[in-house]
Amino acid sequence: MTSVATSTSLPPLLILSTGPGEPAWNMALDEALLVTAAPRQSPLLRFYGWTGPAATFGYSQRLADIERQTLLRPLLRRPTGGGLVPHDCDWTYSFTVPPAHPWYELSALESYRSVHAWIVEALGTLGVSAELAQVARCVAPGQCFAGHERFDVLWGGRKIAGAAQRRNRLGLLIQGSLQPPPRLDRADWESAMTHTAPPAFFPSTAPAPATPPEAAALASELVAGKYAQAAYHARR
Repeated sequence: MTSVATSTSLPPLLILSTGPGEPAWNMALDEALLVTAAPRQSPLLRFYGWTGPAATFGYSQRLADIERQTLLRPLLRRPTGGGLVPHDCDWTYSFTVPPAHPWYELSALESYRSVHAWIVEALGTLGVSAELAQVARCVAPGQCFAGHERFDVLWGGRKIAGAAQRRNRLGLLIQGSLQPPPRLDRADWESAMTHTAPPAFFPSTAPAPATPPEAAALASELVAGKYAQAAYHARR
């Protein structure tokens, strides 16, 4: 594992809760937060929901394949990889990291393991005994919550959390989904995630009172020019 600086000079982890959003806006804002990560400097954890049922699929997947796998609509191509994710009862989050931050230096596998270990710890503080999958179990290729990958989050042997990543020169974007166990309160989970943020990477946290204006402006452009366009999602 890459060594991690423990200096308190690291910027705080910003926590942003944006509530339910339109599907195209949700994908556009996640991409915008990645594009603006470097000038923002601070990593940002965003919690959000959906105004109605939808499904997202990985950047490289074929729309025709996805249409046969789910009845959920609309279908949106994510800016990250991974498989089909239903958004009808899940809790979603995104995590953006600027390229100067130590987390960005982690390998893709270690980044995946670390974000899910974080979720396991947060769930543990709420009395939910989850664990990381040590081996993959493929059931239906291309469907994120059918079977599981190594380091997915399991509860009672069933996958309840997965994620997808995109790394480029602008930063790192992780988009994740949690299918919550019964009787778990979403606000409690979000609070637990904030309080269990790995201190070696995030010596402090701070609430983001609003969506960063530069990200919001770019997201509006991305909705109009990309995510609200059927041709974009059908490009493969």
